[in-house]
Amino acid sequence: MALKVIDSHFHVWNLDTQDLPWLEGTDGTITHTYTLKDLEAEYARQAGVEFVGGVYVEVDCADHEAEDKIAYDIKSADPKMLACMLRSDVSPWMRVPAFAAGIREPLHIDSEPKGRCLEPSFIDGLHAMAAKGLPFESCNRVNELEDAYEAFAQAPEETVILNHLGNVEELSDEYKAVMKKMASLPNLYLKVSGFPTADKKFVSDLLKFTRETFDADKLLYASNWPVVKLYSTFDEHFSVLRDEFGDDEDFFMNNAVRAYGLKL
Repeated sequence: MALKVIDSHFHVWNLDTQDLPWLEGTDGTITHTYTLKDLEAEYARQAGVEFVGGVYVEVDCADHEAEDKIAYDIKSADPKMLACMLRSDVSPWMRVPAFAAGIREPLHIDSEPKGRCLEPSFIDGLHAMAAKGLPFESCNRVNELEDAYEAFAQAPEETVILNHLGNVEELSDEYKAVMKKMASLPNLYLKVSGFPTADKKFVSDLLKFTRETFDADKLLYASNWPVVKLYSTFDEHFSVLRDEFGDDEDFFMNNAVRAYGLKL
């Protein structure tokens, strides 16, 4: 029986119609247009895998409202786009596209001030999202994870989906301490993605720590495609996680269904 996979974090973009200023700071590896069909082809190459679909995550393009329309059009045309996490500034009065499954305000980008997630309007926005059943997609600078924990602890009823293992850089005592705090939050999920795969010992130690720290039902498979190409390859990242988790459909699919409230 094929392993059913939901990719909880992928991006697509069209450089003919979208401006992504942050790509200028990369090495050119991903300065291309990517479509959902391209991602489907990546999964088609994996033996014994059925790609159920994935969660589109905003791409920090210059025109956020134009991105909403682009994502809507793709989702309308391709059932493999199961949900969209779109861009807004978190507050009780935030703009939320009608078809969005939830919101991401990217806290890791240079334009976001330190401590942004501790502003009262942000905390109030988390409460407002919880009341509407909208999860928050959180991408953070690793040295500000403590601030993020303090923010999320003030709104424990809100579902938070922490991206890319907190953008871990090293398995330091500080990182391990704050991630243990994150694991204590009742509605926080963690995407197992974003890490370079070349350092095998680091990967082994990181995944061991993650699995020992977080409940199994709070861990989500994610590819971070095509950004994964900046630090690994799609094939190697998928292989590492399949070796680690086996054909565990809770990790590869069911946990994402619960985290995002997906209707399959």
